[in-house]
Order: sequence, then C-alpha cells, then structure tokens
Amino acid sequence: MHDTAMMYGKLFFETYLENSKDLIIVDIGAQNVNGSLREVAPKENQYIGVDFVEGKGVDVVLTDPYQLPFETASVDVIVSSSCLEHSEFFWLSFNEMLRVLKPSGLMYINVPSNGAYHRYPIDSWRFYPDSGVALQNWGNHSGYSCAMLESFVGIRKKDVWHDFVSVYVKDKAYESSYSHRMQKNTDDFSNGRLLNSEDINNHIENFQTIKRKEILSKIKFEFKKNFGKN
Repeated sequence: MHDTAMMYGKLFFETYLENSKDLIIVDIGAQNVNGSLREVAPKENQYIGVDFVEGKGVDVVLTDPYQLPFETASVDVIVSSSCLEHSEFFWLSFNEMLRVLKPSGLMYINVPSNGAYHRYPIDSWRFYPDSGVALQNWGNHSGYSCAMLESFVGIRKKDVWHDFVSVYVKDKAYESSYSHRMQKNTDDFSNGRLLNSEDINNHIENFQTIKRKEILSKIKFEFKKNFGKN
C-alpha cells in the first residue's frame, strides 16, 4: 500500500467513524502488501478482510469476485483501496457492495487516478474527478438510493499515485447522520465534490502533474484573490 492510500484511509476513519464501536467493517482487497487499512481502522469494531487470494490480512477468500458472502443489509462499512482498477466490471462490484450495506452504511473507495500499468492479475481502469457522481448515478439507476457524500483526487507525495477517493451512504435518507467531510480536514486534494453541490473545490485541470507544494500555493492564491489579506 502506497503512502497516500494509507493516509486517506486513516483520514476516512477519523472523519466518519471516530469513536465508533461494534460495527462490521469489510475491507475489499484486504491483502496486506506493504500495509493494510486494518492498521488504521478504529479498533473496537469487527474488521473482516476480503480478497481473491489467500494472504496476510485476508479472512475471507472470494470464489466469485462479484458475489460477497454476506447477507443483504448486514454490513455497516465497506472500504476498498487500490482494488477496483483490477476489477473487469467495477460497476458490478459497486452494486454488490451496496447490496450488503445496511441502509445507513458507508462505502469508502480509493482508486488510482493515474499511474503505471500494474497487473494483479489485470489493470483495467483509472478514475477521474466525475467518477464518483457517475457511480452514484449508476447505483440510483440500478435501484439503490445511494448518495455520494464527497469525492476528490488526492495529491501524490513520495510515490507516483494520485488517489481518487469517494464516500457514499447507501440510502440518502441517512445523509444527515454524517455531518463531517474529509475535505474539511485536509488541503491535500484537488477537484473535490460535495453532496448537493455543483462546485469543484480546489479545481485543477492538470492534477496528474501537480505536486503537493504547487497545490498549496494555488489554494493560498485563490484564498487571497477571493477574500483579500483579511
């Protein structure tokens, strides 16, 4: 797991699941390769690692990548980091994750938005800034009332990756249960979207070539332009 994948996963848990207890958290693509989100997840919950192969951090091995071995509406939280780019039909994976979530359940997705060809065992997709809304709309089209709470493209640090991050609630009727957003707790992102808003936060067209220092300089410039020295 690269540096920013761990960083944003930790930020998700701190933002949405602070002080949580007795939840069922399912990690899709959980094999520990240079780290796992299990390490930064809140401890007083049941954490189930799911993957397609046996390995460290894997509690359940899938026989069908598009069928999770959990009852409908039985899981509180699903996280998936650096996994869906390796799914031939990621939209089917998305719907299956929605199926097993409780109505108030959360889904966290982290997928590359750039980066080298890396086959595990295939490498098919990269996600761009509008992908989060597109997945929400696909879920709605498929009969789910899901809502995207937020999405953004992360800023690369020591590694080459810009992470696309999105967070969903299965049933939009529960959106008011989650008042905090990752974007309010970090400047390390570009092209952010928030629920019920068409605004693009930290809008940057060539985000794949931008480094953190350049992002922070742009944010400061935009702030001064819009609000002045005071």
